[in-house]
Amino acid sequence: MDPVSLGVIVFFLAINVVAFLIMFFDKLSSRKAGAERISEGLLFFMAAVFGSVGVYAGMFAFRHKTRKWYFIIGIPVLILQNCALLYVAYGFLTGNIW
Repeated sequence: MDPVSLGVIVFFLAINVVAFLIMFFDKLSSRKAGAERISEGLLFFMAAVFGSVGVYAGMFAFRHKTRKWYFIIGIPVLILQNCALLYVAYGFLTGNIW
């Protein structure tokens, strides 16, 4: 495996693990009265910066934000956006854009 592919994969996995853990910590905070919560804006930001798979997995693993229509629709759209951007970024980094 070439170094560019490995770098893209490691980056993608790392950001998704962080996004998954953020969903976990927000779920824990939601159960405590008066606890400081993670904003929905941060969750969407994490999804937009290539963490959409982690946010989506966290939604269903922890049953968190699954009643919010904008998460049910928005996160899968961001997964498609993330895949498209990763494809283009990989193409530019390897010189094989098309």
